[in-house]
Amino acid sequence: MEKATFAAGCFWGVETAFRQVDGVVETCVGYTGGSTPEPAYQDVCSGRTGHAEAVQVTFDPARVSYAALLDLFWSIHDPTTLNRQGPDIGTQYRSAIFYHSPEQEVAARASKQRRDAEGGFRRPIVTEIEPAGPFYRAEDYHQQYFEKRGLAAVCHLR
Repeated sequence: MEKATFAAGCFWGVETAFRQVDGVVETCVGYTGGSTPEPAYQDVCSGRTGHAEAVQVTFDPARVSYAALLDLFWSIHDPTTLNRQGPDIGTQYRSAIFYHSPEQEVAARASKQRRDAEGGFRRPIVTEIEPAGPFYRAEDYHQQYFEKRGLAAVCHLR
């Protein structure tokens, strides 16, 4: 099994999208990319922790490739808006890929470059690509939020 970590705005919808991929064996929403240890949701929402709402995906590379996960990532949000997704504004909603290996870094950078060159977006992609650091699991009520409530994932533009 391998891990991949993505930030693309509100983590509820991001998690829902990745949970539906054959080969994804587990997802966890949480906080990463900041400096505050063990942040709570209220801390992250303040915008002062530096953390992004993110989803850590555990996947079976024999069933789904990292490249396929990157393709889904690009398709579920607007990677051209700095620190914003739809009505959600702040660094905690930034677009970011947190890589777990040199191979993931190379794949993420190539994927971003290819997407930018294809011109499928009206503006340049601003997605950050950073090494994965500590990942702090979000509170239980955030895990599989839409599924637990029987709601459709509605917090993403795409």
